[in-house]
Amino acid sequence: MKRPPIFQPITLLLLCILAVISSGCQGQLSTGMPTAVPRPALDAPDYWPTAGWRTSSPAEQGLDAAKLSEMLEAVKSQNLNLHSLLVIRNGFIVSENYFGSNDPNTRHELYSCTKSFIATLVGMAIDKDAISGIEQPVVGFFPNRTFKNAGALKSSMTLEHLLTMTSGLDWLEGDPTYQAMTMSRDWVGYVMDIAMRGLPGGQFNYCSGCSHVLSAIIQAETRMNTRDFAEKELFRPLGITNVRWDADAQGIPIGGWGLQITPRDMAKLGYLYLNDGVWEGRQIVSSAWVKAATKKHTPTDGPLGYGYQWWIYPKWGAYAALGRYGQMIFVIPDLNLIVVTTAAAGGHDAIFRLIDEYIVPAAQKPS
Repeated sequence: MKRPPIFQPITLLLLCILAVISSGCQGQLSTGMPTAVPRPALDAPDYWPTAGWRTSSPAEQGLDAAKLSEMLEAVKSQNLNLHSLLVIRNGFIVSENYFGSNDPNTRHELYSCTKSFIATLVGMAIDKDAISGIEQPVVGFFPNRTFKNAGALKSSMTLEHLLTMTSGLDWLEGDPTYQAMTMSRDWVGYVMDIAMRGLPGGQFNYCSGCSHVLSAIIQAETRMNTRDFAEKELFRPLGITNVRWDADAQGIPIGGWGLQITPRDMAKLGYLYLNDGVWEGRQIVSSAWVKAATKKHTPTDGPLGYGYQWWIYPKWGAYAALGRYGQMIFVIPDLNLIVVTTAAAGGHDAIFRLIDEYIVPAAQKPS
């Protein structure tokens, strides 16, 4: 499965270079993984990591410290090119490791993990009635524009189809397409001009361009730059301050990649979802949206399902934001567990094995 890819437009050369290196995420779910043991629902947190995460020993949060030590030995012995690896249980960081020159303040390119932030902003815009619902036709968000290859199929494409990667557009994910789009002065037009491959809602076809159209819709309907909307409604409430988000040629923050934050701040999105959209007693995004976004809506071309810009792991009751080169926000609600990685790895397979062989077993130790 190929998944994709930050930048402010500067020169055509820079655009080309970044287009070639930018793409999304690629991962396979390991086979033979143990089934997560459900645990009772916990009370509401008595603290929130807005100003910073608290730490705890693994034992205090019901984890096997020896297993986590084995995990770190595996990282070293396998020469995994990780930049960070965080394990969070019950809202406490129980294992936090940085590699090379990286540290807790190192902002990292999220690549396609950006998509899960975009989906959250769509849900928030719906909560605020800026967007009436996911059933709205996409072309209706651009009433003063005419796109190529128009027709009944394109007119039937809805916001939900963009969210679930079932747009029906004949989009070919990969560097040549990224390069063509990033060289365009009108990214939204580039995507929306593409011919239709089939009926919207049918086949899964991973489309970073579709995620960028979502960013444009957020901007149009909230009447705020997508970055400004995120700052006001999501980043500031969660205490996410060290942010860079690159934009297209028209100043629209890139929807398919381009967001840079720290690993600790990546974990905050996972914690928001783990708490059904609540943060410090405030409903940041509706619990209904959290449930819908992290539910399998469509099968993919691999073992994972897909929700609203989140990858779904039905066997675990888990979901993840995945970005190219091993960026990950992995959430297992039944274990009240979040795993975050940043990396320059070849994919996600080795990271999944760490979760499979060490982290989940550490959380499943007999009490």
